[in-house]
Amino acid sequence: MRSFLSILFCATLFVSSSLAAEKALQIYFIDVEGGQATLFVTPAGESLLIDTGWGYNAFRDANRIVAVAKLAKIKKINYVLITHYHTDHVGGVPQLAQKMTIEHIIDHGPNREDSKASQTLYTEYQNAIVAIDHIVLKPGDKLPIKGMDAMVVSGDGNVIANPLPGAGQSNDACQGVQVKASDPSENARSLGLVIQFGKLKIVDLGDLTWNKEIELMCPINKLGKTDIYIASHHGLDQSNSPALVHALQPRVAIIDNGSKKGASPSAWDIIRDSPALQDIWQLHFADANGSEHNTTDPYIANVEELDTGFYLKLTAHEDGSFEVFNARNKYEKKYETIH
Repeated sequence: MRSFLSILFCATLFVSSSLAAEKALQIYFIDVEGGQATLFVTPAGESLLIDTGWGYNAFRDANRIVAVAKLAKIKKINYVLITHYHTDHVGGVPQLAQKMTIEHIIDHGPNREDSKASQTLYTEYQNAIVAIDHIVLKPGDKLPIKGMDAMVVSGDGNVIANPLPGAGQSNDACQGVQVKASDPSENARSLGLVIQFGKLKIVDLGDLTWNKEIELMCPINKLGKTDIYIASHHGLDQSNSPALVHALQPRVAIIDNGSKKGASPSAWDIIRDSPALQDIWQLHFADANGSEHNTTDPYIANVEELDTGFYLKLTAHEDGSFEVFNARNKYEKKYETIH
């Protein structure tokens, strides 16, 4: 009898553990050398890839995305969301479409830049998605993905008119923050998301620039606080205003920088000084910054200029807790729920 009960207990424990694991949201920050490619795999088994990295480079970024998708045990991508039409975000679409099935592609609508290079890039993108279901979203729309709640808060130069539930407080972090020169580029038209998974909240605004951040956050904070902040614009100082970062009060910031791109010292300082911040994780050591403006070694996925391609993985739970794992050194840190 004892043997039977022991077996039953172990089986129950195994099933319970399996169910708990199935409820996690997996997020992979893929190294595309200073671009963006972030893969979400929901507990419902659906996937969202935010941006596709660079094109050309002998399928480098497409191959890295496919390799991570294999780790995540997915054979197709349900949704690819393109934040904006710059080569480090949309350039990889044609090659990825040759490597993996993409069911739906999401963007903010037409390209708004008129340079020859920009138009060529956009034409290549349009040709690559001809056979893929195309969805255009605007601020206030929700992504039709199962397993997490993802709302568009910026897009095509517009931002949400009304605060998200629980937000709308006066933003003291706006004080002293000045607007910058107007940005006519696609960066300011980035599709930005706020993702809610149970009690956990994630903010990813693509390359949204400084003035648009102020529109979102001043004089009232339309987004509220967050747990995870995917640093805007690879951590460059054209973005990451105190009005945004200090009001979000993230617990953890992820910077998808390259060794020679992103993680500007002034922006890095703003992120580091955010009131509730516990840690910064980086995809690369920023070569020009020195130790003063890089996080410590365990939190950096790629520390050499070599094309190492290590990723960061975040495992999120509905109770608001999460873990971050570094594929280079196998270091993992758990963050308990604070809600």
